[in-house]
Formats: sequence, structure tokens, C-alpha cells
Amino acid sequence: MTSWALGHEQIAQLIARGDLDQISGDAANGAYLLAQATQRLSSARTVLVDDPIGAFELAYDSVRNTAVGLLNQQGLRVKSSGGHAAACDAVRAQFGREFDFFNAMRRVRNKLEYPRDPNDLQITAEEVQQAIDYAHNTLVAAEQLLPQLGIWS
Repeated sequence: MTSWALGHEQIAQLIARGDLDQISGDAANGAYLLAQATQRLSSARTVLVDDPIGAFELAYDSVRNTAVGLLNQQGLRVKSSGGHAAACDAVRAQFGREFDFFNAMRRVRNKLEYPRDPNDLQITAEEVQQAIDYAHNTLVAAEQLLPQLGIWS
């Protein structure tokens, strides 16, 4: 397997800025993160009716774990400071506009996690279902893509 070529320059910049680290060996394994993403997605579906905010956050976590899994598989680890934004930037650079909605979900999740007023805690069932559907589709695609990814260089 070779390094994923698309987005190479952007990944190099994220490494140079200190947003990503390079990892190797057993750490360069994204499969366990996709398993975690599957658990988060299942939980999101379970709490959808009773806790829509929690369901959205779980769907977001599923997408984030999926994205980080794709990066880890390539020997790339997101740093904790600014990690959510770096994960968005990295997967969008490598895998395209399909990850635009991940960044939109990140912004909604931030609003839900750090509300400025009670209106920030409003989310519709349709928005949550859209997030769950996106998480599912992203996870399915990542499961097919993961075996094709080599170590980034």
C-alpha cells in the first residue's frame, strides 16, 4: 500500500503546525476506532427520542472516531489541542467535500456543548436524524476504505 496522495500538502502543513503527529506500529491502527464509532452510532439511535441532544453528540462522536480512525490507519494522530478541527481539516483535505458536513456537525456540537443562551440548546429531530444518517454513511465508506490506506509519508 502507498500513502494517500490527495491532500498531501495539507497534511504536511498540519504536521508542521503541530496539529498532527506521526505514529507507527500498533498505534497506526484505525480499526478499533471504527468499532468505537459503531458503538457511538448504535447509542445515538437508541437515545434519539428521549435525548436528541445526546443523540446528536453521539452521532458526532461516531463521525469523529471514523475520521480519526482513517488518520490513525495512515500513521497520523490528532493532537488533543484543537484536535476536532484538525481532524476535520485533515480528512477533508484527503477525502474531499464529503467531510464538509462533519465540520458543520462540529460547529453544532460546540454550540450544544457550550451554549451562550437557552436557544443554543435547540435541535430538531430532523437535524439529529440527518446527523445519524451521515454518521452511518461515513462509517460504511470508511470500513471499505480502511484496508486501502497505507502509512502517510
